[in-house]
Amino acid sequence: MDLVEVASWRSASQRSDLRLAPGERVVGGGTWLFSEPQPGTTGLVDLTTLGWAPWTRTGEGLELAATCTVEELLALPDDVLGAAAPLARACADAFLMSFKVAHLATLGGNVCLALPAGAMTSLLVALDATAVVWSGSDGVRRQPVADLVTGVRTTTLAPDEVVRAFEVPAAALGATHAFRRQSLAPHGRSSAVVTASRRGSRSGSAVRVAVTAATTRPVVLDLPVEGWAAALHDAVAALDCWYADAHGAPDWRAAMTARLAVEAVEEVLA
Repeated sequence: MDLVEVASWRSASQRSDLRLAPGERVVGGGTWLFSEPQPGTTGLVDLTTLGWAPWTRTGEGLELAATCTVEELLALPDDVLGAAAPLARACADAFLMSFKVAHLATLGGNVCLALPAGAMTSLLVALDATAVVWSGSDGVRRQPVADLVTGVRTTTLAPDEVVRAFEVPAAALGATHAFRRQSLAPHGRSSAVVTASRRGSRSGSAVRVAVTAATTRPVVLDLPVEGWAAALHDAVAALDCWYADAHGAPDWRAAMTARLAVEAVEEVLA
């Protein structure tokens, strides 16, 4: 779509280029930005020209650039994503996107858009990822992706903040993962996405359940292995942030989440 109010486009080459003038916004892949009118947006600043490597192995795990595209994520060698490779593919499939969108859509854009059905939000929350946020001219802060997204189209990001990368711990890459998804139609938008993860096989190790799409914000439930079913039932029943739109009523989403969570936990404990 033509953004008729946009009068300028800047290609960022250094951090100082991210100081935005009134009416300017940063753009990554632009797959959402150019899909509908953007009233008040008069200028765009391109993040992709900063030259960030899509991914980097670190001593703590894996760093994924905010500008890493879905296509680049899926092209990562399996030994880089480890046991999380099937989970990444499942979350990408939940996009129901064309190869053209996969070529452009970025991880950072999907998370910062903060839609309940954000598939990369589902993945990064499941992997216990931390967002690296550039604040102002030289500040840096870190925040779990599960806490960065606070509601439908809302995040903790200030107007002068930009997500630089996502840090995924090595333990999450080596964990056992399960993925479940429900929608009203076979190829419809996600109405509920549930992942379960277990690190190690010690009898006391916890199971981490992440809920997205069914709720207005990501929800993480840490369950004990012993007595997990009762703990899960109580935790899901206590949730008060169920989402309602044309893709599912809150009570139906709650019921689907409860069922999918049981299936996912049973899989990682099998």
